[in-house]
Amino acid sequence: MYKNDKVIRRYSEPFKLKILAELSTGKHTKSELCKLYSIAPTTVNEWIKKYNRKDLMNTRVKVETKDEISRIKALQKENEQLKKLLLKKDLDAMVLDSYLEVAAEDLGYKSVADLKKKLSIKP
Repeated sequence: MYKNDKVIRRYSEPFKLKILAELSTGKHTKSELCKLYSIAPTTVNEWIKKYNRKDLMNTRVKVETKDEISRIKALQKENEQLKKLLLKKDLDAMVLDSYLEVAAEDLGYKSVADLKKKLSIKP
């Protein structure tokens, strides 16, 4: 038996619509229909998307308290502040490196490393 000897199933349009109709009546759940007809749940999800039946998709409801929402907002604000500080630090480091390059060039050093050695600056 070869690796590529998988069975490829093709479903007709009426069959797909029948499955979606059964799902919409609520008589069976999606998992029950998948087991009953030996269909992968992802296949049924693809059909739901194809036929624009979003009413049949699983919905996720997120319940949060006001404390959680305010904490999330505070954390997001802190995150933004930290990003700005990091960006400022990176820019300051780039400016310092540029100053050192200009200073090394003006003072006649071959490289910034030579200037740092002379001035005893740790890299």
